[in-house]
Formats: sequence, C-alpha cells, structure tokens
Amino acid sequence: MSDELRKRLESTPFPDLAAMMEGYAKGAVEAARDDYRLALDFTPASIDVLDEILVLVSETPDHDVDYEVRLWGSYLGEIIRQRYAGGWEMTQYPGGTVAVPAVDVRGSRLFPLMKVYRRLTIGEEEDLRSFYAMVTERLGRPAQVN
Repeated sequence: MSDELRKRLESTPFPDLAAMMEGYAKGAVEAARDDYRLALDFTPASIDVLDEILVLVSETPDHDVDYEVRLWGSYLGEIIRQRYAGGWEMTQYPGGTVAVPAVDVRGSRLFPLMKVYRRLTIGEEEDLRSFYAMVTERLGRPAQVN
C-alpha cells in the first residue's frame, strides 16, 4: 500500500465529511490501480473488484485496519451515495457507542465503512455483493441523474 497516498490523504484538511469521503474514495481508485493493477470506476459492477481487493488486503500481514476501512469503505459508500443521491453524515452505528460515517438515503442509514470492516475482519461471509443486493432491494430504483 502506498505510503505516499496515505500521507497525502491523512494530511489533507478536508472541509467536511462529504469531501473527506470523496477524497478517500478517489484515493481508493488510485490505490486499486497502482497497488493492485485493478480498475474501480464507481459503478455497481466494480463492487466485485473491490471485494477482490479486500481479500488481498486481508491477506497482507500488518495492514492498518482503520486506514483500510476508511479507504475502501469510502469507495463503497460513494457508489451508494452517487447512485441514490444520498449524503454522508456522522451517526451512531446500531449497538455502538461512537459516531461513524454513514450514507443517508431518504432516511435509510447505511454503514459502508462498517461493512468493509466486517469484510476485512470476519471474512467472505461478509461479501460486498450480498450487501449491495440488500441495499438495492431496500432502496429500490436509483436516483435519476441529469
């Protein structure tokens, strides 16, 4: 994993949560290309590529889970946010005690960073394809983008 990318992201003074999530998501695209020779393009089809990357990350000794969750979780969240015209907010994860970034779509709160955390720490039963299928079932048709 590129230390330069991490230093750049962690030292950027993002003006708000949405800008930070977008910045990290773009960083994920860069990391996928440079570190894994894989392409992420913010389409639902790229979720399978993201899942493949998370398998590789989980097999890397001494990876920094917090950073990896921010990087890849923001990418997953941006796919959902863009597709459904949602917004980022800090909110408490159900059963948790701290606020985490969530995507709000018409009152539904989704926790893509927590999903990536579970994928990295629990394994393949937490696959992203199933998560995204649940999201699309729950949210219905995507927003019309003009």
